[in-house]
Amino acid sequence: MDWSFIAHNAHYFVNAGYMTVFISFFGIVFSIVLGVVCAAIEAADIPILKQIVRVYIELSRNTPLLVQLYFLYFGLPKLGVSWSAETCAIVGLTFLGGSYMAEALRGGFEAVPQIQRESAQVLGFSPSQMLIHVTMPQALSTAIPGVVANIIFLVKESSVVSAIALADVMYVTKDLMGQTYNTYESLTLLIVTYLIILLPISIIGTVLERRFDYARR
Repeated sequence: MDWSFIAHNAHYFVNAGYMTVFISFFGIVFSIVLGVVCAAIEAADIPILKQIVRVYIELSRNTPLLVQLYFLYFGLPKLGVSWSAETCAIVGLTFLGGSYMAEALRGGFEAVPQIQRESAQVLGFSPSQMLIHVTMPQALSTAIPGVVANIIFLVKESSVVSAIALADVMYVTKDLMGQTYNTYESLTLLIVTYLIILLPISIIGTVLERRFDYARR
């Protein structure tokens, strides 16, 4: 192991790590928002909108992120729409992550006992009040493990964005390996960078799961 190589090139991974965190953060936030909207539409059982959501979920989950990114980065300019690599990465992660978040939240909605909704109706809650004050809090508490797993999944999936020339940690790793042939050192830096990014998320997710699990008891 060439430690001098690691020390000399670590700063590249610091900069690339910021890019990975940047696109992952916005991709995750927007996918949660999209997932909440889709899950709420399905819970409300609005026929046309529900069918649109199901089509989106199946399309998103059954096409690889790499294909989605290629469409956004190379396909859209043919239609007169050009986005930066950063925007394509965030939109791609949102498109992919939104469907997984929606499914996790849908499971949460379905876990809410029907008697809870009936009790809210008896108390005079409107549909929106029932969603905000009764269904959504309980659904979120049940869906937290799935949401946390999806967040970690999206951060790891962000490694694909190097395919559209975005300088994330995977891009820097491949670049260094191609130029210096220091494969083991480059992969070590790659693994360490992902661990630094993902371990705090995993720990926070575990704490949240325990708190919500305690709240449900």
